[in-house]
Amino acid sequence: MARLTLPNIDTPVFSSQLTVQIGDINHGGHLGNDAALRFAHEIRLRFLQSLGHNEMDIHGTGIIMSDAAVIYLKEAFHGDTLHFTLGITDFTRCGCDFIYQAKRLSDNAEILKIKTGIVFFDYKQRNVAPVPAAFAAQFRLTQEGVAT
Repeated sequence: MARLTLPNIDTPVFSSQLTVQIGDINHGGHLGNDAALRFAHEIRLRFLQSLGHNEMDIHGTGIIMSDAAVIYLKEAFHGDTLHFTLGITDFTRCGCDFIYQAKRLSDNAEILKIKTGIVFFDYKQRNVAPVPAAFAAQFRLTQEGVAT
């Protein structure tokens, strides 16, 4: 079976740091697979908060995660500080992908890459909703990196 690949983040829209806590460590003594999606969730929340939004209200519409992929590249250990960058790609009518890249601060080693599929969602109607125009306008980029 072919290995999963994820795109590099050409145009980061956010960055933040997280420190690997003891609860993030598995029996192998390194970062557990369950921690990766928790880290992605925390980075996504921080990103949205930086814009004045939250997962239930982005210009009046919420979001849900439709899928996820994680690629583990190197081990991370208790106490490691990871620097995350976030990029947004592949806009559709109702969603986009968030791509996360984590590098260990002490040696710049790439630890993991994560993709979460994001779908905009009307929680009152319990239906998928279009990407809010203001959000799309802010982050939809062409190949040249110019807003469309």
